[in-house]
Amino acid sequence: MIPIHFISIATPVPYDAMLQRQEQMRDSVHAGDDDASVFLLEHEPVITLGRRAQAEHVRATPEQLHALGIIVHKSDRGGDVTYHGPGQLVVYPVLDLKRWHLSVDWYLRSLEEVVIRFLSCYGLQGRRIDGLTGIWIGEQKVAAIGISIRHWICWHGIALNVAPKEEHWQTIIPCGIRDRGITSLRAHLAQVPPMQEVKNTMITCFKEVFPCAARISQE
Repeated sequence: MIPIHFISIATPVPYDAMLQRQEQMRDSVHAGDDDASVFLLEHEPVITLGRRAQAEHVRATPEQLHALGIIVHKSDRGGDVTYHGPGQLVVYPVLDLKRWHLSVDWYLRSLEEVVIRFLSCYGLQGRRIDGLTGIWIGEQKVAAIGISIRHWICWHGIALNVAPKEEHWQTIIPCGIRDRGITSLRAHLAQVPPMQEVKNTMITCFKEVFPCAARISQE
């Protein structure tokens, strides 16, 4: 069975530091020096600009972003503009798809399936919308998905809204989609589960979709 190392990071991580760590792991996996890894963490507040980002999808001025403590960072993932910050679980799998399935569509749909199974653990029905990547509750997005792949090694991944600061979302047009909103677990549950519980449940659902020999560590 394929080994995967799940790494749960306790404190919010700067985006650039985590991007560098993913890239180092990507190169190590490609060289055959490390097993696949899945990082689970929260970020310090950041707006990320994917490869198809449009400047007008950032609504706030630099002064407003500074006042909110939000930085802007370019990203090599697919997609448009999104936000990461405390209260949002980010899941970064660094996998060699040659050991799984050589299909970008299969991988995206598999990540969506992980989120759908996760939501069902809390009695919530997540769904796909044709032509849009991510998972929705009703007409509102609860999880964004953006990836990069090189030599069939993937990085970046899932951003699940647990209980983020809602005012931060007003600074962008998420993923450039103007006619649909953003939601979170907090909006649908009587009690928001602790982030460590969210991470543990996500790991369980990830192992269901990507059967593996799991090793779990905390940082």
